[in-house]
Amino acid sequence: MTGKIVVVANQKGGCGKTTTAMQLAGAWGRAGHKVLVADADPQGTATRWAAAAPDDTPFPAAVAGVAAAGGKVHRELAKFLPDYDLVVVDCPPAVDSMVPQSALMVADVVLMPVIPSPPDLWAAVGIRDLVQRCAEVNETMQARLVVNMTQPGTTLARESMDALQEFGIPLASSTLGLRQSFRQSAVFGTSVHGMKPQDTKAVEEVDALAEEVLRLLGEPSNRANRTNNTKRGRA
Repeated sequence: MTGKIVVVANQKGGCGKTTTAMQLAGAWGRAGHKVLVADADPQGTATRWAAAAPDDTPFPAAVAGVAAAGGKVHRELAKFLPDYDLVVVDCPPAVDSMVPQSALMVADVVLMPVIPSPPDLWAAVGIRDLVQRCAEVNETMQARLVVNMTQPGTTLARESMDALQEFGIPLASSTLGLRQSFRQSAVFGTSVHGMKPQDTKAVEEVDALAEEVLRLLGEPSNRANRTNNTKRGRA
C-alpha cells in the first residue's frame, strides 16, 4: 500500500474524533498495516491515549504530535508517507484553526464523526462547508459522515438520520454505537480489539468502518491482510 492520509475532523468537541481515529488506527495496525496517528490537536489526547499502553503491549500504531506545525501540517504529513501505509490525522475541534484546512488539502479520505442530535448537526455545518471548499482544490478527496454514539430505534435517532441524509456529505454505511468500551480502551492504551473481555459488538463496528474506509481508498481489506499475514507466519 502506498501512503494514504485519513483525516478525522469536526469543529465540535466531544463528537468522537480521537476515538474514531484511534480505533481505526488500532484495527488497521492489528491487521498488519503500518499506521501512524498524526496528533494535530494541541490537547494531545491521542498521544496520551497511546502513552497509557503497558510497555509489553504498546498501542498497535505509532503516534506523533504535529499540532505545532499549524497551517503547514500538510508538509509534516508528507514526510511520513514513505514510511507508513496509513496516516490518520486527529484534528483539533476548531474550524477556524488552520490545521484542518491544511490537512484536508492532502487528505485521501476525510471522516466527520457526528452525534445524531440537532445541536450536533447544527455545529457540524462549519466543517461541512470547509470540506466542500477544500474539495474544490483536492478533487480526489472523499468525505463521509460517521454517525457516532448511536442509539438505534429511538425517535431522535431516526429523525437525525433523516436530517443527515440531506446534510450534503455522504453517510458512511458503518456507524459506531454508544458503548463504554470505546472510552475504556483509552484508559488502557489500546483499541477495543485489545480489551479483555472483548466487546464483540464494538469490535464489529470498528472493523466494519475500517473495511469501508479501505474500500474508499481502493486498498485490500483488513481480512485479506490478516490472511496474508497468517500465511507468511506459517511459511
